[in-house]
Amino acid sequence: MDPQLAQIAEIGWSPDLRVTSAEGACEAVFGRAAPELLGRLLAEVFGIPPRRAEELDARAKAAGGAVEFVTSSAHEPHTFRLAMGLRGGGPRAGVLDLTAALAGAPPIQISHLSSSLSHEIRNPLSSVKMAVQTVAKNPALGDRDQRRLRIANREIRTMERMLSLLSEYGREAPPIPEAVPARTVVTEGAALVEPELAEREIRLEISEDPPGSKVRADVARLRPVIAQLLLNVASGLSQGAALEVLIRPFGAGVSISVTDKNAAVPPEERATLFEPFGSRLARGAGLSLAALHRAMLAQGGAVEVEEVPGQGAEIRLLFPA
Repeated sequence: MDPQLAQIAEIGWSPDLRVTSAEGACEAVFGRAAPELLGRLLAEVFGIPPRRAEELDARAKAAGGAVEFVTSSAHEPHTFRLAMGLRGGGPRAGVLDLTAALAGAPPIQISHLSSSLSHEIRNPLSSVKMAVQTVAKNPALGDRDQRRLRIANREIRTMERMLSLLSEYGREAPPIPEAVPARTVVTEGAALVEPELAEREIRLEISEDPPGSKVRADVARLRPVIAQLLLNVASGLSQGAALEVLIRPFGAGVSISVTDKNAAVPPEERATLFEPFGSRLARGAGLSLAALHRAMLAQGGAVEVEEVPGQGAEIRLLFPA
């Protein structure tokens, strides 16, 4: 395997922990060409404390080699994966920049954990929900206690939505899209947050031109992420306001858009807009835009967020023809 193509660097070092050889994709991994690494301390190359460099040296010299993970404390932190051992009489390590390799990759750990975690939390949460609803039926309760139970019910629904977002963000199974009215995608999502919208007298207004637009979508997969998007926007509206959704042609496809009039897209957040907890636009669960982005990509679509001067941020869901 060509280490340049694999974006792997290989370095060797001396007993005093200075780099004696460097080859492969050193510039991509370390940000320096191979000749610039020679003679530098191992701790400096990786951006780690000297003590940690000594541990790596000892591990590399151990029988059978070793795999270690190192997090740099340099200006731009990176996590490296080191496959170490002895070769040519000295310690060597093949180095992969995991931060770069996994940028934009599916969240592998979440994919394995989200389903079981969601199941484990949903069971006790369902019991709590049933208990709260049962107590709420007691006619002897005063207004204050009923108000407290309504708050408890609202927070339970919030937790259920967060679990749905986590499950969708980590889902590996491909969607099963079918031709459905674009309006249905919106109304089914809105139905999940109908109690929250009704509580603040927020009314959903869908403007569709031309009417009857259809999209290919797995509505069941989109329902929770659309619901959270609508709720995020509604949370910035005043009591009794309209939540406006526009359905328009987009090239040969269809665009569903909503404007969050109280949101902004700072330049420093653009790179992390669709990462979990990476944007203030994803208020609430913190996974809303990330899960929406993954769900749309899985269905062949896309999400765009554009700041409209003086009008907030427009979030557009783009469905292909």
